[in-house]
Amino acid sequence: MTSPTAQITARRLELADGTVSYFHTGQGRPTLFLHSAGEAARWLPVHDRLSAVAELIAPDHPGFGRTTVFPALESVSDLARHYVTFLDELSLDRVDVVGVSFGGWVAAELAAHAPSRVAKMVLMAPVGLHVPGNPVANLFAMSSEQVIRSLFHNQAIADAILAMPPAKNDIVAYYRDFSALARFGFPDLSSAQLEGRLAGITAPARVIAAGNDRVVPREHCDRYAAAIPGAELVSVDDCGHALYGERPDEVATAVIAHLAN
Repeated sequence: MTSPTAQITARRLELADGTVSYFHTGQGRPTLFLHSAGEAARWLPVHDRLSAVAELIAPDHPGFGRTTVFPALESVSDLARHYVTFLDELSLDRVDVVGVSFGGWVAAELAAHAPSRVAKMVLMAPVGLHVPGNPVANLFAMSSEQVIRSLFHNQAIADAILAMPPAKNDIVAYYRDFSALARFGFPDLSSAQLEGRLAGITAPARVIAAGNDRVVPREHCDRYAAAIPGAELVSVDDCGHALYGERPDEVATAVIAHLAN
């Protein structure tokens, strides 16, 4: 098993337009982990599980966490091209990709933009699609407490998080990351063009939906699974949008089982 969180040290990669902060540990198939909006610069138990069976590479997106802004990047399609450059610099020709929420959108764009670079893919409660009548929750209009409560089906978990006063650094990181999210996803975390591009994905894909998601309506996962050729849809019951924060064992098993096949 990988070392505890405190012993995992982020690396730095200098690119032409900025610096990427990323975790890189484990052995096995190289797997690129693309984080959700609120999980930059954090080594989580799900990373421990994945890095026990794979060579895990978990970067912070531009403007999130400890990665610099990369001002030339203006869209999620730009982020996909950014990650092609990132993989080139690490001499990784072909990787498995796991994308979570906003990171799922980035993963889908990467797999559509450069299908030869993605061997297998898992999307967890991904945003990115424009689904009339079923929009993603408007996180930009919510308070931090409302955001946290929206992430969990089991509100006792949200209660426990909210009972701990955040440190100043956590508050600064929250607003930095949400500013970066707005830069790429405002106002509704979707692209009208994305669904049409999904047909170009060649990687075997698994879409994992949360059974009680208050952020991403189930229709989004259904549409992803229908639009990606051969994609499989899996649902985790009694679980909110923070999938592995609420049902860690079930979610990690679902991810690993797909990548191992």
